[in-house]
Amino acid sequence: GEVNPLPAVMKGVCIQGIYVGSREMFEAMLRAIELHEIHPVIDRVFPFAEAREACHYLQSGAHFGKVVISV
Repeated sequence: GEVNPLPAVMKGVCIQGIYVGSREMFEAMLRAIELHEIHPVIDRVFPFAEAREACHYLQSGAHFGKVVISV
């Protein structure tokens, strides 16, 4: 169905789409990640109670790698 963008526009929501390729390309990427044992770089882990601080840290741009919120 169709989506009415007006409510999002009225709230000032930013919507950004990205193209990630085909399913075949995604599966090839997953195989390469597994084959070469590629792991994400985790900069910092925050407990759920500090989710607000985690968001501020992410927005500051001071991180190098992923910012994780542990649940």
